[in-house]
Amino acid sequence: MFKNKELGWKEISLLMLVAYVFSFAVRLIWVWQVKDNPNFIWNGQIMINTNDGYFFASAVEYLLNGAHADNPRIHIAIESYPGFVYISYLLAKYTPMSLETVILYLPAIISSLVVVPLILVGKLIKLPWVGFFAALLGSIAWSYYNRTMIGYYDTDMFSVLLQFTVLYFFLLTIYEKKDRNVLWLAFALLAYPFFYPQGLSLIYAMFVLWTLYQILFQKEEQSSYLFIIVASIALWGVPIWLKALLIIVIFLFLEQVKNRLDNKRFFYLALGSIVVFLFFGDVFGLILEKLRGYLDRGVEEHGLHFYQVIQTVREAGKISWETVANRIIGHPVLLAASLIGYILLVIRHKPFILALPLIGVGVFAHWAGLRFTVYAVPVAAFSVIYLFYVLMQYVENKKVAYLGFAILSLLPLVPNIEHIIGYKVPTVLNKSEVQDLEALNKIANAKDYTLSWWDYGYPIWYYSDTSTLIDGSKHHHDNFIISKIMQTPSADMAVNLGRLSVETYIDSNYSKITDTLFKDNQKDQLDPNLFLSQLQSSEYKLPKKTRDIYLYMPYRMLNIFPTVAVFGNLDLSTGKAERRISFYPSYAMSNKNGILVMRNGIVFDTKQGEITLGTEKKAVKHFIITQNTKEGKIILQSQLYHTDGEYNVIYMKSYGQFVVMDNEIFNSMYVQMFLLGKYDKNLFELIVSSPYSRIYKLKR
Repeated sequence: MFKNKELGWKEISLLMLVAYVFSFAVRLIWVWQVKDNPNFIWNGQIMINTNDGYFFASAVEYLLNGAHADNPRIHIAIESYPGFVYISYLLAKYTPMSLETVILYLPAIISSLVVVPLILVGKLIKLPWVGFFAALLGSIAWSYYNRTMIGYYDTDMFSVLLQFTVLYFFLLTIYEKKDRNVLWLAFALLAYPFFYPQGLSLIYAMFVLWTLYQILFQKEEQSSYLFIIVASIALWGVPIWLKALLIIVIFLFLEQVKNRLDNKRFFYLALGSIVVFLFFGDVFGLILEKLRGYLDRGVEEHGLHFYQVIQTVREAGKISWETVANRIIGHPVLLAASLIGYILLVIRHKPFILALPLIGVGVFAHWAGLRFTVYAVPVAAFSVIYLFYVLMQYVENKKVAYLGFAILSLLPLVPNIEHIIGYKVPTVLNKSEVQDLEALNKIANAKDYTLSWWDYGYPIWYYSDTSTLIDGSKHHHDNFIISKIMQTPSADMAVNLGRLSVETYIDSNYSKITDTLFKDNQKDQLDPNLFLSQLQSSEYKLPKKTRDIYLYMPYRMLNIFPTVAVFGNLDLSTGKAERRISFYPSYAMSNKNGILVMRNGIVFDTKQGEITLGTEKKAVKHFIITQNTKEGKIILQSQLYHTDGEYNVIYMKSYGQFVVMDNEIFNSMYVQMFLLGKYDKNLFELIVSSPYSRIYKLKR
């Protein structure tokens, strides 16, 4: 059934084209859903839907026109992901596509190429139709689609594609012992770090299994040792030009002398190259570091005790097995079938044990978070289709077998396409938010800094052409600073900490600010509580001002403000929370006879001035109604209930939203300056005001 002899390269190429068009077309569903929404359009194009995309887009824009040249972190994207950035740059510069079009559609253009190695793997084991149907499924499966959809401009478009391509070349060198095949493998290994360096641990794991397989099952093949030597050189931790030169020279040399070397000598040469690989690659250290980074949670144990951001990242949180199954292949039954299929695949085709790290990391997602499910998608897709193929082998009637195989193979597409149709994600920012940042761009200088939460760092770079202290890849100890500024009731502390942090960051050659300010883990480490109390003084002596600083307070931070506050609500000496923060955004569900019931279960008695939190009743101090005007002003209506009340209720009429909060949070900079529009005019200047964001300039 479905033997290789039935299909030549022309037919294989046609299958690739059909699968690619299918993958790309399915991704156009989102475009069709949002194209008529003007809130998602900027510069005549739909905006992207992942924050991290603006990190790379800023780097590409720098290459195109020199924008963001004063941003000290702009070169990190270029240096860390040169392949990704330069492909985007070349397309934007030398094709009719604008930068906005490139960053929107490139994820679909690149990620749909995963159909090629999937079909080639099928061809490798003489089952091209298994590869074809696996390509249809694997290219649009839940998790893979989510992270490679149109607008998801991130390295994920390359990660799975390149990992499975490398797996294909590993398998190719096992199934076809032609010396030239290892050069294809070496090229893929050389290119991989230029697109997705953080995935090297998976490549290392597959390489180790590939090496062991050849030593155990193909040790009589002289080419096995040649392959190991060349591939290990490609993974050495030395400059790429040196690796490329060594690969060419050593490959040509070994080709000339291999007939004069016995397998024993070849084995020792291979062993030597592996030792060098292990020494230069820090393989086990890298893998352990990755595991530790995603399993460690809470606060740090040494030095000052900062809160670890990994605990608040949804993608890195523990997920249910049902979620694991859905995200890998669309349904728990399909995941179970794919695992059975993978076992059968390994039993019948032992080299597929090399795919174990990809399946393993998908299972690991149960503990480490949903971001890991995507790596298992192509293998799971291939395995479940292979299971259907095995089942149909027991059907004697060939026509029935073919039809049954096709139907079974197409059925898994249904839950995944249903997910895609329902996955109506918004763009990162809406048009009005971008207009606010563009207004800042016209006011600010390129060397200026904008202080905000790290979620908004990259969009701030891209649209306002200012720098930030924290962003999507720099959100460690310095989260404490922004969190403290947003939640402190002291305007002096907010201004002093903002100015001191920016100038320290620049003066310390862009080191971690908190480590520099507090002298963390040093013998002369400062008392953080005493230091912070000093910043509350209007007389605090600040370093010389070298640039302007802006404070960006967006409406979209409202719902995550409790999370933002966690990072600054710490006694850094002990790592314990300073107090319990109460901040509950919600919407009214019913309002009868002055009793207002909110969606989150809080009940507000507007006559008595009391709220019910669970089983407890608490007195309300202030009830404030806010309303935004077209001119950017905030009109307030305030009612005092109880002078000794512990809580405050704000009704944001323009948003139809209520917020219940404790007194200390009520006095915080974010609540006072964004929700209520109140600020010290001696310390701040309001420069941008809209219902979506308020941007202040620090005067000190």
